[in-house]
Amino acid sequence: MGFYSKHILPRLINLTCKTSSLTKQREKVIPFATGNILEIGVGTGLNLPFYNSRNILKLTAIDPYEETWQKREIDSSKLDYKFEFVKASAEELPFKNNTFDTIVITYSLCTIPDVDKALREMSRVLKQDGTLIFCEHGVAPDKKVSATQDFINPIWKPLSGGCNLNRNIPELIEKNGFTIQDLKSMYIPGWKFASYNFWGSAKKTL
Repeated sequence: MGFYSKHILPRLINLTCKTSSLTKQREKVIPFATGNILEIGVGTGLNLPFYNSRNILKLTAIDPYEETWQKREIDSSKLDYKFEFVKASAEELPFKNNTFDTIVITYSLCTIPDVDKALREMSRVLKQDGTLIFCEHGVAPDKKVSATQDFINPIWKPLSGGCNLNRNIPELIEKNGFTIQDLKSMYIPGWKFASYNFWGSAKKTL
């Protein structure tokens, strides 16, 4: 891991993810998580303040980079719900089948290297009646914007820690063990090529 990846990139990602437009997106979905919850890609813990503690039995949060988690601003020991951080990748979740009531993933599906495997892992550890809650950016519906995304992506990806601008989030979710129950999408404030957002919920496919 070079100087840029270790010291500069995490700060840039954290600053980007803390913008008001992304914070408003988190506020739309996080409070709906209930029961025994798994958060994928907790990063620096930007979602943690938005969970409704009255609805939580326990929140388990994973991230493959413990160094990123150590840069959090929130004191996880003072959360008013049961919490555990686990260093793990989404492609190899260290949990038994049918463990969680809710899985939460925000702004991580763009970056996970083997996103298909990761989603299948999420389906595996989610209870049959459980819910996947997601909020992600991805491919835009406008041809000019999506063409720009395709053009920029090879340059953008290495500079942004593996983030892909052009992943079709609903398609990825539905082809890997889920049926989307609720879906909203729109451009949010920001660079247009990086600001088309999808958010909603999905259930395991029977």
